[in-house]
Amino acid sequence: MARAWPVALVLACSMAGCAAVAENDDGGGAVGVDGGVVVAWNARALGIAEAEDHFLTLKGVRTAAMMHLAMHDALNAVEPRYEAYRLRVREPGVDPVAAAAHAAYAVVVDQFPSRKAELDEELGRWQASLDAPARTRAADLGRAAAAAVLEAREGDGWDREAEYQWHPMAPGVYAEFHEHSGTPEGFVFGAGWAEARPFVLERADQFRAPPPPAIDSDAYTEAFDEVRAVGSDGSTTRTADQTHLAMWWKDFAENAQNRLARQLVADEQTPLWEAARLFALVNVGIIDGYIHVFADKFHYNHWRPYTAIRWAANDGNPDTEPDPDWNNLHRNTYAFPSYPSAHGTVCAAAMTMFADVYGDAHPFTMSTPQVDSAGPMSPKMAMDPPTRHFERFSDAAMECAMSRVYLGIHFRYDSIEGNRLGRRIGEYTLAHALRPRS
Repeated sequence: MARAWPVALVLACSMAGCAAVAENDDGGGAVGVDGGVVVAWNARALGIAEAEDHFLTLKGVRTAAMMHLAMHDALNAVEPRYEAYRLRVREPGVDPVAAAAHAAYAVVVDQFPSRKAELDEELGRWQASLDAPARTRAADLGRAAAAAVLEAREGDGWDREAEYQWHPMAPGVYAEFHEHSGTPEGFVFGAGWAEARPFVLERADQFRAPPPPAIDSDAYTEAFDEVRAVGSDGSTTRTADQTHLAMWWKDFAENAQNRLARQLVADEQTPLWEAARLFALVNVGIIDGYIHVFADKFHYNHWRPYTAIRWAANDGNPDTEPDPDWNNLHRNTYAFPSYPSAHGTVCAAAMTMFADVYGDAHPFTMSTPQVDSAGPMSPKMAMDPPTRHFERFSDAAMECAMSRVYLGIHFRYDSIEGNRLGRRIGEYTLAHALRPRS
């Protein structure tokens, strides 16, 4: 039985070194801009999280979710426009921007106490114009909102360790490939994520995915042949655009989707209350998406294309042709089961939130300046071009999911089911949390 640590942080740092690579790519938000306080604290929190563990744990997105929920609750205590997550009080007359800033500060400094000095400086920006009594009222409300959310998340198991039982090699069964993932023999990533408590979902398997296709089925054969062709490092059928989108979407969803949220809030001049709710919904959707999809992954324990294609002579399917030398586009496979796609799930969950706020038919251009060239902590490579344009949020969500097929790390059915699961998680969250008050 192998120890399946919840994260690969120690491993990754030992291989490549944990450098502070965060970029405050949008200036952190400007004092005086309506949603600026939310944008600024999002950039600050995500930058700190990326510098600490390169998003190889749930800590960053969990902190972002808690922070934005606390900001949301503080604002809606001042003026109740949306349902609260935890803090249900009325505090009219409190400065809303300062209260939101104090809520953010209290959560982030609780999670990253070593960064207190820079967080103190950030907090000061958002209350500089207030007198002492106004600062005190804002601080009291912000701290109360943060405390309520932090208390609600105590013991949620976000960093839980879990045991993973390796199974004998068999058709469809997740197999060891440490030489391709760059991880130690016997290592599995993320088994503990499957046991964490969601933020809004009732349980981690609430929308359990149906089983993947049987290995001897026509559906599996079709998916096998597709990824073998378009996901290969030397593919002759993958187009230049498919190659671009496969690499462009590699950025961790918590990084890319929050960067998009900052961009949209600034571009659309989204009002403060709406911006706070949007960021809370996006980050709740991402973390609940991760928790649910990893519960599904370890339930089905489905193999990756790298194993399936190289071992096809033994899969019992006469229509699959093996290629013992096959490799995928970025020559790396992530060390956890395939089905469903986590990337497809969390992209769809986040894009569902954007569609709710701005409407699905909302053209936008999304930027990803650089990505890992291979596996996590590999050297960065610049994307050329760094942007992609979309007419609908749902189009972006599906492209995100399908990018994993062109990258060669997922079958099409992984991606399609991940997209479906993410939409269900997003829709459930919108129906049960932070709803507009009538």
